[in-house]
Amino acid sequence: MSLTKPDERGLVVRLLKRIIAENGRLFLRQYSVAIVCLVLVAATTAFLAWIMRDVIDEIFVKQNRSAIVTLPVVVFLAFAVRGLATYGQGVILARIGNNIVARYQRRLFAHLTELSVDFFSENRSAHLAARINQNVSGIRDTLNLTVTTLARDVLSLIFLVFVMIYQDPVLSGIALLAGPPIALMIGGLARKLRSATRQSIDLNARVLASMQEAAQGISVVKAFTMEKPLRERIERLIVAAEERSNRIATITERTTPVTEIVAGLAIAGVIAYSGYRAIVYGYSPGSMFAFITALLFAYDPARRLAKLQVQLERALVNAQMIYEILDLEPRQSDRPGAPELAVTGGEVVFEDVGFSYYRNEPVLRGLDFVAPAGKTTAVIGASGGGKSTLVALLQRFYDVEAGRILIDGQDISTVTKRSLRQKIAYVPQSPYLFEGTIRDNIRLGRPDATDAEIEEAARLAQAEEFIVTQPNGYDTPLGENGVTLSGGQRQRLSIARALVRDAPILLLDEATSALDTRSETLVQMALEEASRDRTVIVVAHRLSTIVGADQILVVDGGRIVERGTHGELVDRQEGHYARFYGLQGREGRDPAARALADTVRP
Repeated sequence: MSLTKPDERGLVVRLLKRIIAENGRLFLRQYSVAIVCLVLVAATTAFLAWIMRDVIDEIFVKQNRSAIVTLPVVVFLAFAVRGLATYGQGVILARIGNNIVARYQRRLFAHLTELSVDFFSENRSAHLAARINQNVSGIRDTLNLTVTTLARDVLSLIFLVFVMIYQDPVLSGIALLAGPPIALMIGGLARKLRSATRQSIDLNARVLASMQEAAQGISVVKAFTMEKPLRERIERLIVAAEERSNRIATITERTTPVTEIVAGLAIAGVIAYSGYRAIVYGYSPGSMFAFITALLFAYDPARRLAKLQVQLERALVNAQMIYEILDLEPRQSDRPGAPELAVTGGEVVFEDVGFSYYRNEPVLRGLDFVAPAGKTTAVIGASGGGKSTLVALLQRFYDVEAGRILIDGQDISTVTKRSLRQKIAYVPQSPYLFEGTIRDNIRLGRPDATDAEIEEAARLAQAEEFIVTQPNGYDTPLGENGVTLSGGQRQRLSIARALVRDAPILLLDEATSALDTRSETLVQMALEEASRDRTVIVVAHRLSTIVGADQILVVDGGRIVERGTHGELVDRQEGHYARFYGLQGREGRDPAARALADTVRP
C-alpha cells in the first residue's frame, strides 16, 4: 500500500491502528522490555561514535597513558551492552512474533469454522489454505517492523546525527543531502509494489493449491494419464509466480544501488572535505574521526529506514488479506438471544419451503411434508431434484428463502445452529475421514464417548470386522481421508461416527451407495436397529434399501409429486416410484434396463 495517496494512507493508518489495538496491549510488557533493549542498542551505537574522538586525541595525539586503560574498557563495555541488548530484543520480538502467528492461526481457524457452507462452495479450499499460510505472518512483520524502526533505527539515526552535528555542522549538512532523493525514490517504488505483492501472493497460493489437489486426486490423475497436462498447467503457474516474484525483487532491491551511490557520494565528499581541512587548517583528527565513525554507523539505520516503506508495504498487504477473511460475516448467524433447540419427539416439518442457489434458478418450490417422530422417511427422485438440498437445509447449511422448517414445532432459524446440529447425526454420500486414528475419527461424533461406546458403534455399523484386521486395530492411524481403506470401509466408519453421536434425528444421504451387496445388507440391518426411536430421513439411491420406510417421498422439480408406503406407491402403475422400482428390479436380468436405471437414479 502506497503511503503517498490520501485514501491509501488512510487505509495504512487504519490497518496499523487495528493491528496495534489488537496486539499492543496484550504484549505491552514484552514490547516495553524490547524497546528498552533497542534504545540501548541505539544509545551504545551513538556512544561508540562519540568516544572515537577521545580515543584518537587522548591515545594517539596526546599519548595519555591512563587513557590506554580506561578507554578500551569503556569501548568493550559499550559493545557488551550493545550485544546483550541486541540478543534480548531479538529473542523477545521473535517470541512475540511466534505468539502472534499462533494466535491468528487459531483465530482464523475458529472463524473459518463459523463461516457458512456457501463460503467454502465459492472458494477452493486448497487455494484458501495456501493463501492463509502466506498471509498469516503479515501482522507479525508489521508490528516488528514498526517497533524496531521506531525504537532502534530512528533513535540510532537521531543520536548519530546529533553526534555528527555536534562534531561538525558543515559536514553534517553535506552528509544529510542524501536524504531527500532517496525518500522520493522510495515513494515511487512503494506505489508499484502493492499490486505486485498481491498478485504474487495469489499466484503462489494457486501453485500450492494445484499441488495439493493433484496429491489428493493422485489416483484419478494416474488413471486418466493426466500427469502431462497437469504438469503443463502447474508449470504455467510457476512461471507466472516466478516472474512476479522477480519483479518484486527488482522493485525491492532497486533501493540498494541508489542508496549506496548517493550515500557513497556523501561519505566520499565528507572524507575529502574533512581531510582537506585537517591537512590545510590543522583540524583535530579526533573530531573528524568521530564524525566519520558516526556517519558510517548511521549508514545502516538509514539504509533500513530507506527500505522500510517497501518492507512495510509487503507486510501490510499480507495483513490486509488476513483481515479480509476475518471480517467476513457468517450468512447463517444466530439471532441475538436465540434459545437452544429442545427435541422431545423429533418431528420434522417442511412448510412451503423454497430455495435456490442462484437467482431465478429455484431448486425447491413449495416443498411440504411431515417426517413423523420416531419414523423413517425416505426421499427419492431424479438427480438435481433437490434431495441433498433438503438435507442441507435441515442442518442450516443454508437458510430457506421461503417457508420454514420446524422440529417439534420450533422454527430452526430461531434456535442456535450448534444446538440444532447436536441433535442431528449425519452420514454423507461421500464419507470424509480426518487425520488421526480410527478411534479418533469415530469419537468425533461425540468427543466424550467412551472406548466401549465407540466399539459398540463400530459393531453396529459392521465396521469392527475390518478394524480388528488393521495393524493397530482401533488405534491404527489413517492416511489422508482414509486412503488406505476401501470406499465401503470409509462409509462404515462414517456410519459409526453418526451412531456414536446418539442423536434423536438421523440423516442418511445415500449412506449405503459405496457399499457392496454384502456390506449393504449388514449395514442396512445395523441402520434399522439404530433407527429405532429416532426420526430418520434417508435420501435413497437403491430402492431396495427403503422398502421398509414408514413413508416414501418422490421429489421431482423441487416438489413432492408422490408420497406413500412402498406398497402403495408400487400399486400406482403409472407413477414415478413404480417406474423406478420396475427398472431397478430388472437390472440384474437386462443390461439395457440397468443402463436406463442408472440414468434415472436419484
